[in-house]
Amino acid sequence: MDDRRQILDNVLRVQERIDAAARRVGRHSDEITLIGISKTQPAEAIRAAHEAGLRHFGENRVQEWEGKRPALADLQATWHLVGHLQSNKAARAAGLFHSVDSVDDFSPAQRLERARQEQAGATKLRVLIEVRVEEEENKSGVEPEEAAALGRKLVEYPHLELAGLMCIPPLLEDPAKVRPYFRRLRELRDSLTREIGRELPVLSMGMSHDFEVAIEEGATEVRVGTAIFGSRPAK
Repeated sequence: MDDRRQILDNVLRVQERIDAAARRVGRHSDEITLIGISKTQPAEAIRAAHEAGLRHFGENRVQEWEGKRPALADLQATWHLVGHLQSNKAARAAGLFHSVDSVDDFSPAQRLERARQEQAGATKLRVLIEVRVEEEENKSGVEPEEAAALGRKLVEYPHLELAGLMCIPPLLEDPAKVRPYFRRLRELRDSLTREIGRELPVLSMGMSHDFEVAIEEGATEVRVGTAIFGSRPAK
């Protein structure tokens, strides 16, 4: 089977799993956005996934997406930055992505706002707060107890649209053991909604190995790479 056909089959299987997970908890699959994590993947693989119906893609690095973007400029798709956002890359990210899903500090948020303000006619840039849901020093994300303070600052920016929260839980062999982390993010979102007085509809959580559990816990966006593109870049 060629790579293009394999990606098509993979997208269909993931969609079927999303449908089944949503039904188990009385949800509809159209409430859930599938984001294909296309980091390290060549433009041809991303194009194949687009042909299979995928319309949202996530990239980890600003520089990598800058290199691939010209070959994919004709695609009607939404591009997400899901990797850690460095302050010195924030201005470039503001012009390259439709959504920055990994804001975890005030400094890069300021730079996103400033850059978006300088873009004539630009719409609001959607952002998510990345929350560190486990105690690992090498993990990015704002501490849960600091999320409200960051959220209050973000909603003051006229060129940014705070839409919700994102997390990357620990990689555990048993997906059921990740459930408490997803539940914690949902509960934090609910608490933050009350604190800042605005709806935060997006919960971006769940990847290839655990997205079904995330859906059961309320995920509205799941970020799937390996289950779509395979463990290595397609040739």
